[in-house]
Amino acid sequence: MSLVWQADFYRSPHKDTAGHTLWELLICDATRSFEYTATCPQSEANASWLTAQIEEAAGEKLPDVIQVFRPQSLSLIEVAGRNLGINVKPHRQTLALKQWLQEKQYPLAIDKPPPVPLPENLWGEEWRFATIPAGDIVDLFSDRPIPILSVPESLQPINLGLASTVAVPGVVIFGGRRSLRLAQWIQSAHPVSLNYIAGAPDGLVLEAGLVDRWILVTFDDLEVAAAAKVYEQRKQHSRGLHFLIVQPDDSGMTYSGFWLLQVEASIPNKD
Repeated sequence: MSLVWQADFYRSPHKDTAGHTLWELLICDATRSFEYTATCPQSEANASWLTAQIEEAAGEKLPDVIQVFRPQSLSLIEVAGRNLGINVKPHRQTLALKQWLQEKQYPLAIDKPPPVPLPENLWGEEWRFATIPAGDIVDLFSDRPIPILSVPESLQPINLGLASTVAVPGVVIFGGRRSLRLAQWIQSAHPVSLNYIAGAPDGLVLEAGLVDRWILVTFDDLEVAAAAKVYEQRKQHSRGLHFLIVQPDDSGMTYSGFWLLQVEASIPNKD
């Protein structure tokens, strides 16, 4: 089994005795059975220092993957990861690390830009809401020749404890000739979740990467808005699990991309 760490490297709320800014490295695993902290002056906050600290934290066994949720931490940790042959992944769902930061009363908020429209050359021709019983999702798509297939083990319904009869909601986009190009773009954006946002007009916003937000579709039809609200309600019953499908047409014969997604979990406030 892969050894996965969650890490953050950012300005500490605390100063040194001379009042200078400190940077703090926090590393843990998903259960927090392993935790490691180290601080350095801002002048030493670089990839070389990080590389040495990760080596020290690891001892004889380096992690296979380090997950990073903070954009400001990513590039330095990526360099340290390359130095040590560790795969560093941007990942919003670092729940153990975020809980630890909250307990330490460290800042968690990350500024997110407003959503921007999908490039015109990627627009699909049509789209619709859909549902698939939780028990059918993996079998339906795992054996199909789909160019882009993202069904992470951690998001498979059985591993989320979902009953097989739960209706998992999703969105199907018919991309026509642009179908594969759209699927490739979505994959490169690292999709996280697809959410209904009420507005003028209403829309579906793709949360992607660490902070990116993309408007996939817009609509001002009341019936579609009602269906979008049902889509969001169903997410509450599926533990945030939902899907996105891109296919050329509605024949059901060919698929360009399939992603299992999950709404970003919130960390409960501690009084």
